Amino acid sequence: MVSHVKLADGLSRDSFMQFVHLGIYTEFSISESIVRIPDLVKVATNDGMPALALTDLSNLHAAVKFYEKCLKSGIKPILGSTIRLNDADHRATLLAMTKKGWRSLTELVSEGYISGQQLDIPCVQKDWVLNQHEDLIVLLGQHSDVGKMLLTSNPQKAEPLLQEWVEKFGNRVYLAITRTDRPGEEAFIQEATKLAVKYNIGVVAHNDVHFIRREDYEAHEARVCIADGYVLGDKRRPKTYSPEQYLKPAEEMTELFKDIPSAIENTFHIAKRCNVSLRLGFNDLPDYPIPDGHTIDTYFEHLCQVGLEERLDFLYPISNRGENWSDIRKPYDERLAFEIKIILQMGFPGYFLIVMDFIQWSKGNGVPVGPGRGSGAGSLVAYSLKITDLDPLRYDLLFERFLNPERVSMPDFDVDFCIAGRDRVIDYVARTYGREAVSQIATFGTMAAKGAIRDVARVLGKSYGLADRISKMIPTKPLGLTLEESIEAEPQLKDIVTNPSNPDNDDASEIWEMALKLEGITRNTGKHAGGVVIAPTKLTDYSAVMCDADGTARVAQFDKDDVESAGLVKFDFLGLRNLTVIEDAIKHINARPDITKPIDITYIPLDDSKAYSIFAEANTTAVFQFESVGMKKMLKEARPSKFEEIIAFVSLYRPGPMDLIPDFIFRMHGGEFEYLHPLLEKVLEPTYGIMVYQEQVMQAAQLCAGYTLGGADLLRRAMGKKKVEEMVQQRQTFTEGAALKEIDNDTANHIFDYMEKFAGYGFNKSHAAAYALVAYQTAWLKAHYPAEFMSAVMTSEMQNTDNVVFIIDDCRNNNLEVLPPSVNMSLYNFHASDSKTIVYGLGAIKGVGEAAMQSVIDSRVQEGPYRDLFDFCHRIDLKKINKRTLEALIRSGALDCLGIERSSLMAQLPEAVQAADQARSNRETGIMDLFGEVEEVQRKPAKPLKPWSDEVRLKGEKDTLGLYLTGHPIDVYRPELKSFVSQRINELTPTRRGVTTVFAGLVVDVANFPNRMVITLDDGTARIEVSANHERFQRFKDIVQADKVVVIEGEIYEREGFDRPMGRLSKAFSLNEIRQKRANSIQIKLSPEHITKTLTQDIQNILVPYCNVDMCSHIPLHLKLDFDYASAELHCGANWNIAPLDEALSKLRDYFGTEALYIEYHVKSKAAKAVSYEQAQPANIPPPPSNMSMEDAMDMYQAESNNQYS
Repeated sequence: MVSHVKLADGLSRDSFMQFVHLGIYTEFSISESIVRIPDLVKVATNDGMPALALTDLSNLHAAVKFYEKCLKSGIKPILGSTIRLNDADHRATLLAMTKKGWRSLTELVSEGYISGQQLDIPCVQKDWVLNQHEDLIVLLGQHSDVGKMLLTSNPQKAEPLLQEWVEKFGNRVYLAITRTDRPGEEAFIQEATKLAVKYNIGVVAHNDVHFIRREDYEAHEARVCIADGYVLGDKRRPKTYSPEQYLKPAEEMTELFKDIPSAIENTFHIAKRCNVSLRLGFNDLPDYPIPDGHTIDTYFEHLCQVGLEERLDFLYPISNRGENWSDIRKPYDERLAFEIKIILQMGFPGYFLIVMDFIQWSKGNGVPVGPGRGSGAGSLVAYSLKITDLDPLRYDLLFERFLNPERVSMPDFDVDFCIAGRDRVIDYVARTYGREAVSQIATFGTMAAKGAIRDVARVLGKSYGLADRISKMIPTKPLGLTLEESIEAEPQLKDIVTNPSNPDNDDASEIWEMALKLEGITRNTGKHAGGVVIAPTKLTDYSAVMCDADGTARVAQFDKDDVESAGLVKFDFLGLRNLTVIEDAIKHINARPDITKPIDITYIPLDDSKAYSIFAEANTTAVFQFESVGMKKMLKEARPSKFEEIIAFVSLYRPGPMDLIPDFIFRMHGGEFEYLHPLLEKVLEPTYGIMVYQEQVMQAAQLCAGYTLGGADLLRRAMGKKKVEEMVQQRQTFTEGAALKEIDNDTANHIFDYMEKFAGYGFNKSHAAAYALVAYQTAWLKAHYPAEFMSAVMTSEMQNTDNVVFIIDDCRNNNLEVLPPSVNMSLYNFHASDSKTIVYGLGAIKGVGEAAMQSVIDSRVQEGPYRDLFDFCHRIDLKKINKRTLEALIRSGALDCLGIERSSLMAQLPEAVQAADQARSNRETGIMDLFGEVEEVQRKPAKPLKPWSDEVRLKGEKDTLGLYLTGHPIDVYRPELKSFVSQRINELTPTRRGVTTVFAGLVVDVANFPNRMVITLDDGTARIEVSANHERFQRFKDIVQADKVVVIEGEIYEREGFDRPMGRLSKAFSLNEIRQKRANSIQIKLSPEHITKTLTQDIQNILVPYCNVDMCSHIPLHLKLDFDYASAELHCGANWNIAPLDEALSKLRDYFGTEALYIEYHVKSKAAKAVSYEQAQPANIPPPPSNMSMEDAMDMYQAESNNQYS
């Protein structure tokens, strides 16, 4: 280990003439390299390396991280980048010598994205580099313009190329030579050394580092294959790297180039010449335009005063003010003066004014803005400037939680905008401050555990099935487990990876070892969801940028932490879907004829009893933050009735404080409790003596121990970090302060312990209050204008049919009717046709485009409702609406309003389209008859066609809408299900252990989890999840198929935190199987219209295919006649017995009608006995031994009992 004594150039005395790596690619090169910066610096420190150069490909993503990590470890950081020179095949490395050089490098790398992209690959033109050469060093290697020309048959042509470099760069040009066992290296070295001598320039030893240790080569190759889509074993894949490209120690590099010692010495000289120091940890705010006669400070103060007056006029109307007005006003004036003073001292007025500006623009331009969340809601200045919409004094929100005068840090407003309008706000900011000064922020996607397994297995050529099994063994809860944590948490995973006797162990362990090396590696770049930076000058003065090929959509190359370190101020522009919902609902409410005074959601009363009844009754589907089953269960018990309680429940419903909910509800409803000390009553009274918020921790320190609120915020942070030494000091300070308040030592320690416990998971009240306000607004809308609100919710979920199904169920529970889509009623989005009715949106039909549906709506608005299919096809633009779209409209029911059955519409469609085409052709060619336009193709009256069966009709709805709207596939089976199923799914209740019940439903989903299968059944009344281990599921997998009705026998049990029970599978049966075993006969009730001359022949045609079916039981057919004058029952002969299969019954239903068919069962099986509810008794089964698992117990029980249908 070399000890370091720093010299002026940043290198140590002991490192004299030591080799320095000047070509290191890190994981941030994205498509190549697996070098992680912490590992790199650690190895370099251990090897005594004096300096390192970062030369990532076409980016500077890692510059700040690399710079800071090197400095902490006593290594000199050299900042550079390998650019693609002119095109994707040529490369050159640029190193920054000074701050000026660093800025030039930043601009060149950015220009590659802004102006130089070729097929989305950023390339930097040589002219750009030559024009901006100052304080940059260029290393020209084998893949540079000079290097590639040297390796051609005309190496002399490289000289003019080199002269161009030397003319501008002079002694800052070096030829970089490598010895990594790759083709062409020695030939390049020979030519390069000749050229270097001729032009008196240096050569420099390079190792083109892409991984840290030699043994990491395979992992690096796998990473490259993952990025490029190759398989490691593919002999045709490009092999551009060698095992020698690791971080070689100086001794190895010196030995490697002992014949060219100057190549080693030059690395050290270059390191001495590069002295960039990044200015980090400051903040540069852009200038806000100030009117004449004001400074930024006086203008800021003026706007705050004016804004406060406006807010107070609303909160306390002048006409209602009494004699105590001065007492009410005083706290506001004092708080505002205090905040203004702190903000001016910290130098942040510009930040507030910029945020105020874009929020006011948003509100004035139809972009909904949230009430302001995060700790910023605790600022009265923010409330006065209309940045936030919550009165911080009314709800005890603390400014010091936002800006602590005792700890200077940038303010941070998280501003919510409606998702649809957020980009408009960002565009406004870019127009206002200059597009070169505004960008979003980069994010880096990493290779997570499951993804690493799948990707590695693919490039290793292992089977997809094995990769799928291993990745599914990685637990999903808790989220974010690493591979090493997963193998300890999941025994099956440990077995397949570590147990040699497991048949898959060889392949699995190979995948595992490689995945461990690649897990967490940066694999792509993205864009931060809401982060935007605004630079005072152009952005490249602070960070390089990426962008789209046309130069738009600029993104800073640093991530959110690094842009702030580099001096840029981050603004969070977050998207909140609920704001779009609220805006949409308000727009439609205000358009109602009965609304005379437009509603402003900002000014609704916060004490509305109907709104609180939504919470108290747990009717909170679509209510922000309160939609989950667990939240609803909590609300039923709590029955909140004031806004403070809504804030508290937003805070409490999280892991940790969730344990306090029962006690909170008990106290809330009058349960007795005591405060730890009378001084705490003022702080904890709103939350019934329980410390729920971080602000309460701060206030308790202030009241009980004399802390300033700034000091209390530092205490809260210290408690959250749990640093032992700091906590000992803080405890002493607290007890000494408490003693001055006459609190004894034991009580003071008790209070401190209590605060320490809650500081860890207490919630930011400012944030909770802001979210509670949005929750209350959505509840208020649901209480007063449910149709408009729920239609807005469904519009926002239009592309997520699973959620639409759930919301439609809630609409029905709230007595709202949801009408099917209709070309004569629907708009593109869902809308309320009256206060109790919602019309399905045409845009929610799958396979139709917005432009097509808008043209349908426009024609209806201009020319009136559509009369029939011919009129519809004649008026629409058939260039926009093709035959598939028309079929989707028919199948979804959108053309039912034309008064014809869907089957007839589908039959008429070709003729109607032909007629419309003919009419259009006539119009375009100008063919007219004597009386005007030629008569269109004669409209023949529609042939009477039988309506589609329920199955066909409902399948059409499911395919086009994603749900069953006018019925449910199980409806047709309900009469026979009553014979052996006693309860619908919504009536199921938990059974005792070992006691099974029978229920039926349509299989809507089969999910495969590592240790179980979960089947989701739906019977039109509710859904239930039924779990089974893999072995048991395999026995019934042919029966449990998606979109099939199945009968399940199993236990029902409660799940913690869910209001619906879950099932555990014992047996599964298809209806075909049950009929074959237990059906007595098929009975058909004939009505007079069935009695035709062809009846016997028609029955014969239906029955013949099912009269002699192999491997099937056959049952008799009975025809019942019941007329006014006589009744009879005809039994068909034994040779007409049929197999009671679904297809046969479907044909009989089509012919005779659903109501005419009845299947008679005889009752023997335990399941079938449920037809007589009184006789259906649960089986009394002794509990299994205490040391036996539930699954083993079930298997034992089934082995001992008879088969259900024997």
